[in-house]
Amino acid sequence: MSLSNGRPYLAIPGPSVIPDVVLQAMHRASPNIYEGELHDLTRSLIPDLKSVAMTDHNVAIYIGNGHAAWEAALSNAIGPGDTVLVLATGRFGIGWGEIATGLGAKVEVIDCGVQSPIDLARAEERLAADTAGQIKAVLAVHVDTSTSVKSDVAGLRGVLDRTGHPALLMADCIASLGCDRFEMDAWGVDIMVAACQKGLMTPAGISFVFFNDKADDAQSARVSRYWDWRPRVDPAVYYQYFAGTAPTHHLYGLRAALDLIKAEGLDAVFARHAKLAQTVWAAIDVWGSDGPMSLNVPNAEHRSHAVTSIAIGSSVGQDLREWTETKCGLTLGIGLGREPEDAYFRIGHMGHVSGHMIMGALGTIDAGLKALNIPHGRGALEAASEVVAGTTERRTNDG
Repeated sequence: MSLSNGRPYLAIPGPSVIPDVVLQAMHRASPNIYEGELHDLTRSLIPDLKSVAMTDHNVAIYIGNGHAAWEAALSNAIGPGDTVLVLATGRFGIGWGEIATGLGAKVEVIDCGVQSPIDLARAEERLAADTAGQIKAVLAVHVDTSTSVKSDVAGLRGVLDRTGHPALLMADCIASLGCDRFEMDAWGVDIMVAACQKGLMTPAGISFVFFNDKADDAQSARVSRYWDWRPRVDPAVYYQYFAGTAPTHHLYGLRAALDLIKAEGLDAVFARHAKLAQTVWAAIDVWGSDGPMSLNVPNAEHRSHAVTSIAIGSSVGQDLREWTETKCGLTLGIGLGREPEDAYFRIGHMGHVSGHMIMGALGTIDAGLKALNIPHGRGALEAASEVVAGTTERRTNDG
């Protein structure tokens, strides 16, 4: 018998759960793209996107996923033959570097592993050695979705400042924006990329490149007219926001999603994500006390509040994911970029997610462990409920 009939829960780390108000905002006839309310709505998005990123600088909107944002940022900032330094903590750091290679850049990678954040000491050693300033940009992923590692982006700016290195600091916040605290201006980030389908709770299809004046001044002379961010941030006519036809229905959905964030308050959004993450961690700690399950990132300060990567043993992860989806309608994330992939799974707790959703997901996982006779510690749901109830505080790193 299956208990999966009813509303399913997509607990993967993006695309995230889409709020009903976002779906309702998108469920409409196509608007006039030449004048009227769509123009006003688009302009209204800009200050609110900047508010979520905590920047007073520029944001360009692109029709495309996170990989498109990677390419857009690099196309503006990097020319063929330029050197970029990639500080990798998982699959997505490596992937951004691969895009740079495809654009003709010389890519150096410092692989920091899959369980720890960016190694600032190694980064500082490499940047200090680059006395000729050949490295034009440093690429860092704030939260790598494949590993759930969260890195110290502000600390990386400190490394650049201490070494006096002029490289642009480029940060990927695709998984973290609107979930984990990120302060573009205060942390000294020159370029940041994000997308709409995770913390911004909108169906995948639009992405963003935030950039400051330093990055704009360093713009590559080889950028194509399509990727060029300048017309998009200062359009003479409306179509230049998107270098063509607007992603009309996504814009209506994004407007509704940003309204939800404004209504809750950004600090409250961060606090909610932190508490839900701690709830997940509490359950996994107990399950792992007498079984193969463990959190991928040992140090809580280095874990994302948007996604949690979990090791559980070869083939067992695949079995558990199949059981929770087919028997109870809960879809868990695959062990993306990990070897062997079926020895891991991920829980997305980003965006439009509440306490009862997380407790329901944990209850389903607990049932799956029992049904599949996977060894595990008992009392995980009690530990998780104590976090939700506020009787147990677990250490966080929001600043």
